[in-house]
Amino acid sequence: MKQKAFLSALLLLIFFSCAYAQVNLDKEKLDRYIGSLGEHDRAMLSLSIAHEGNVIYEKSIGYASKEKNLLSDNQTIYRIGSISKVFTTVMIFQLIEEGKLSLETKLSDFYPGIKNAEKITVSNLLNHSSGIFNMTNEPSFRQFMVSAKTKDQMVSRIEGLKSDFEPGSQSDYSNSGFVLLGFIVEDLTNTDYPNAVMERVIRKAGLKRTRYGSNINVENNEALPYRAANKEWQAVTTFTDMSIPGGAGAMVSTPTDLTEFINAIFDGTLISSNSLNQMKEITRGYGRGLFEMPFNDKTGYGHGGAIDFFSSNLAYFEEDKLAVSMTVNGVLENTNDIMIAVLSMTYGTPYTLPDFGAEAIDLPEETLLKYEGTFASDAIPLKVTLKVENGKLTAQASGQNQLTLEAFSEKEFRFEQAGIVITFEEVSDTIDYTRFILKQGGGRFEFKKE
Repeated sequence: MKQKAFLSALLLLIFFSCAYAQVNLDKEKLDRYIGSLGEHDRAMLSLSIAHEGNVIYEKSIGYASKEKNLLSDNQTIYRIGSISKVFTTVMIFQLIEEGKLSLETKLSDFYPGIKNAEKITVSNLLNHSSGIFNMTNEPSFRQFMVSAKTKDQMVSRIEGLKSDFEPGSQSDYSNSGFVLLGFIVEDLTNTDYPNAVMERVIRKAGLKRTRYGSNINVENNEALPYRAANKEWQAVTTFTDMSIPGGAGAMVSTPTDLTEFINAIFDGTLISSNSLNQMKEITRGYGRGLFEMPFNDKTGYGHGGAIDFFSSNLAYFEEDKLAVSMTVNGVLENTNDIMIAVLSMTYGTPYTLPDFGAEAIDLPEETLLKYEGTFASDAIPLKVTLKVENGKLTAQASGQNQLTLEAFSEKEFRFEQAGIVITFEEVSDTIDYTRFILKQGGGRFEFKKE
């Protein structure tokens, strides 16, 4: 069982911060950064950057299959998880444009057995305001996800889920809603989702390495996922059967195909400008199939994805016609931090390359005792207690498991499995043991000792 991270809520949005700049790719520096990630086994990934519809950078590091010694390249296919929701959203808006559906169409027209179906609209499903409980949060989901299910079985399971709130009154991420949207696509096109997405999206956008997923075949240059264990990449052996996520997360692709896909959305190839504007409308942090991805004073739109230890990111900055996509099948660094670095070097803004060769160090117990205490933050409702146990500094957030931190200097401690970095402030070469900065998931939070 993985230890819980401090910030237990899923970080749905990717927030970038850096100084303002125009597209000015520093390819040499980006090569060094990505290369260093690979050299020090910090990540296995593929990256693509396109400007004005043309690929200006591609890079892959790590293995598609470590066991077979197959290196990844720009043709390697990855599971992309929730980026699949963008494919589903595009097809829903195509059907709206064809007059077969509207944003106000009720779920009860298709699946009346869902709780509150007569109140839930297509728009509610698209912007996560339906109130339908997120099926992946069910305790039994990990057992449920590994074997194939029929459409009727999936609908029946969702019918059994509770409603978290009155439709339209709140917003909360729900994979269940997008599974239903995928079924609605099937109902209105009289074909299955794989055929619908092939005809309506993949062929229209000219994508070459994108499709509805199935069992991973490494001989077809499809990546396996890995997790870090004792500083080694360990193959993941339990996989989601792709009949489960459907329109919410079953697509596979490459970063280059994904940049072409999002370009085709924004250039009018797949949907009208009116449909795109409705996708970009944000309510309580959620668009219809898209999220805002701010980069200083720029605003990108896109989506992230995570499934079976794969993770992915797709962003489009309309003002600059810049598309960035990254697919990951093994990572120790925080993926949001990687995207910050990639965008910084794409826009030519100042960025200091990190030292991935840094090693954890041992600090004497009498030194570690100076860090002990309970710390609170004005930014998040969590308290963090630091305590020395068995010669190591541990951290425990309110209501969460205790984590063992590794020291990388006398002011920096990390829990790398969750991308947590705790840095104590230094004043005039003296460490201030009463305050630290916690970084995780692109967030930066100041904590003070009580």
